[in-house]
Amino acid sequence: MKRLVALVAPPLVALALLLGLWEGLVRALEVQAFLLPPPSAIARACVVHGSVLASGVVRTGTTAVAGFLLSATLGNAVAYVLGSSRVLERAFYPYTLFLQTVPIVTIAPLLVLWFGSGSTAVAVAAFIVSVFPVITGTLSGMRAVDPNLRDLFRLYGASRLAVLTKLEIPAALPQTVTGLRVASGLAVIGTIVGEFVAGFADEAPGLGIIVLSAYRQLKTDLLFAAVLGSSVLGLGLFAAVQTLGHRLLRRWHPSARS
Repeated sequence: MKRLVALVAPPLVALALLLGLWEGLVRALEVQAFLLPPPSAIARACVVHGSVLASGVVRTGTTAVAGFLLSATLGNAVAYVLGSSRVLERAFYPYTLFLQTVPIVTIAPLLVLWFGSGSTAVAVAAFIVSVFPVITGTLSGMRAVDPNLRDLFRLYGASRLAVLTKLEIPAALPQTVTGLRVASGLAVIGTIVGEFVAGFADEAPGLGIIVLSAYRQLKTDLLFAAVLGSSVLGLGLFAAVQTLGHRLLRRWHPSARS
C-alpha cells in the first residue's frame, strides 16, 4: 500500500496543483469561456453531456481497438515475411514507410470512397496510422537475434519454420511489445482523425464527431471534455498492451522485472 501511495500521490498532487493554477488564472484574467474554459466548466460538461461522451468513448474505443488488432495481426505477419528474406526486406520494406509518411487526412477521402462513411473506413484509418511501428519493432527484433543462436539452429538442421517460431519470434517479442505500445496510442489518434472525415453515418457519434460539433458551436468545454475522453481512451489501450507485454515478458526479460 505504501508503495502504491508513493507512486500515485506525486502525479495526483501535481495534477491538483495544475488544475488549481489553471482555474485561478482563468478566473483572475477573466478569460472568455469559449477561448479557455476553467476545469470546473469542463467537469460540468462531462456531467451534463455524460451520456453522449460515454457513447462516443464506446464508439471510438471499439473502432480504435479494431484498427489496433488489425495492425497487430497484419503488421506482425508482414514483419515475419520480410524477416524471412533479406531480398524481400530490401524490396518491400521501403514501401511500408508510405504508411508512416503520408498524412492520414490526405487519404481519408479515398477511404470514404472505398469503404463508405462509418466505422469500417475509420478502422482502416486507424490501421494505416498504427501498423508501421508494429512492422518496424518486430522486424528489428528479428534482425537482432544472436548470430550464434542462428548457427546453433542451423547446426541441428532446424527448418526455416522452426527458426522462425522457436528463435526469431520469441527473441523479437520485447521489440514487438514496444511496437504495440506505440501503435496503441497511434490507433486512437488515427481513429479520431478518421472520424473527422469518415465518421458520418447512422451510428452513435464518436469522439471525433463530438469534437467537430463542439468546435462549430463554440462549446469549448464540451470540446475539452471530448479531448479528455480521447486521452483516457488512449491511456486505457496503452495500459492494456503494457499489462499484456508484462505478462509475456516478466518471467525471462529484464525489461519486465519490477
